[in-house]
Amino acid sequence: MYLPAHFEENRPDVLNALIREYPLATVVIQADDGPEANHIPLHLVTASADAPLGMLQGHVARANPFWQTPQAETDALVIFQGPQAYISPAWYPSKAEHGKVVPTWNYVAVHARGRLLVRDDPLWLRNFLSGLVATHETQVDSLWTMADAPAEYIDKMLTAIVGFEIQITSLIGKWKVSQNRPASDRSGVAKALHRTSNPEKRAMAELVAPPCDV
Repeated sequence: MYLPAHFEENRPDVLNALIREYPLATVVIQADDGPEANHIPLHLVTASADAPLGMLQGHVARANPFWQTPQAETDALVIFQGPQAYISPAWYPSKAEHGKVVPTWNYVAVHARGRLLVRDDPLWLRNFLSGLVATHETQVDSLWTMADAPAEYIDKMLTAIVGFEIQITSLIGKWKVSQNRPASDRSGVAKALHRTSNPEKRAMAELVAPPCDV
């Protein structure tokens, strides 16, 4: 990933927060016929002595060749995408001053690299999914648990999926949020994005300039 220094984000807490807020990732591995990408929601396990940068856990359908590709441990690139928005030069006060402005695109992304290990283990899957469901059900203010479904149905569903883990060996973020523009231009961008009804654009507005600065 092209990463100018002024767009680099390397604070673990900031990177981990984005992963948890936007868990649907693009997981890229090298297959026999070239790079293969799958879109998979992942769960971030907090860093530990065994995994200093943390661990990513997920699952796929057993019919998905993704899990069959690795013959052993395989390198994986995992891409998380946060808020993004088109930025019009009309929002820059500097446009009226000299006119030397052009459009751009703001975005936030995290790249994680690590070793992919397949977990074709019903007990591992059951424990992983119980925790995953609890995490996301809480976020949507719901009370559904795996125990709400018939036990035989859950057992059958578990046979249709395969789990995996990726121990993170590299974690880097790119926050392209108008840091290269003067403060007045950043304020103009934030004000314009805040005026929209699009939640993603409003999220970008707060990354460009916090509400107290707008």
